[in-house]
Amino acid sequence: MTPAPADSGTLAFVESPVQLLNVLEWAHTAQATALTVVVLSPHDPMTRGQLRRMAELARDEGHTVRWEEARGGPTAPLRTIGGLTPLLRRACRIVLGDPFSRYVQLLLTLTRARELVVVDDGTATMEFIGQLARGERLVRWHRHGTGRGARDLLFAPFANTARRRLTPAPEGRRRRRTIGLFSSMPVDVPPGVQVTANDFAWTRARFGPPRLTRGTDLVGTSLVETGVVDADRYLEAVRTLARTHGATRYFAHRRESTDKLRRLATETGLEVVRPDLPLELIARRGPIGRLILSFPSTVVHTLPLALLGTEVRVAVCDIDPAWLTAGASPRAQGFLDGVTGTARDVQRLHFTGEPAAG
Repeated sequence: MTPAPADSGTLAFVESPVQLLNVLEWAHTAQATALTVVVLSPHDPMTRGQLRRMAELARDEGHTVRWEEARGGPTAPLRTIGGLTPLLRRACRIVLGDPFSRYVQLLLTLTRARELVVVDDGTATMEFIGQLARGERLVRWHRHGTGRGARDLLFAPFANTARRRLTPAPEGRRRRRTIGLFSSMPVDVPPGVQVTANDFAWTRARFGPPRLTRGTDLVGTSLVETGVVDADRYLEAVRTLARTHGATRYFAHRRESTDKLRRLATETGLEVVRPDLPLELIARRGPIGRLILSFPSTVVHTLPLALLGTEVRVAVCDIDPAWLTAGASPRAQGFLDGVTGTARDVQRLHFTGEPAAG
């Protein structure tokens, strides 16, 4: 990536704390200054809280943050889009964190930017690149059904336009725009997509190294909340992992429900921690356990990078097919296996807590 001047007209759209973290990582790597970051704020209070903390860090780095109550009532979308249209028309580069977002897909139809950059939105990036390479509709991996409801059909023209704009031109055809990917995920990109590795250099330069505790920490997941994993099976797995490895703290995912976490704390004895920043920053600041246990999720790819040079080990426990709900997407098991199987520098665990062979 070539450094961007301060007046380059770079506009970034984020809807989650992890997306904003990865925008900051991209800006650090690309030496891009004075970005305008637009936060399309969600309803979830935990996500909003983390986003506000991340927005403070972005401002500290010299970037402009524009907070949009994009979902604040029936007139909010029109008001948000109307206010952003002048910025979209002027921008020469768009950086986005969630290509599956209908909001982002709609905004992409309004821009003339010649450069589009997708930064990681966790493991969803792996599915996005796969669908892009296969020419498929952009559908989140955990969604079940045809995606052909009334709202889907109404939005289809915008989704198709966004997908075309995110698809690189075929070899030999003049390219009207460049497509970039900034990722820490193991992806096999289609021809024409320019890839830059995210090694969390900004995080490591900004925070730490952390103080390490003697204990083990466990990282939570929202697989129950998304309808993929049965709640009882999940709690039993957490209880077994905590007992086997002596875990004392449970870092909750921002989307985990209060009721589930209350039950988890009661039944496992774990201290439930609600992080106010993405886990990569929490771990880098410390204190953090010498062993971090996780189920298949983004952190099995990102934590080894953020904690490079420390003595922290990351281990991942596979999802047993018996844990899946009846309503889980048919793609769920294969996707989760792929998340685990492609993780680098992590230890794989059976449900019993024993290291997997190989």
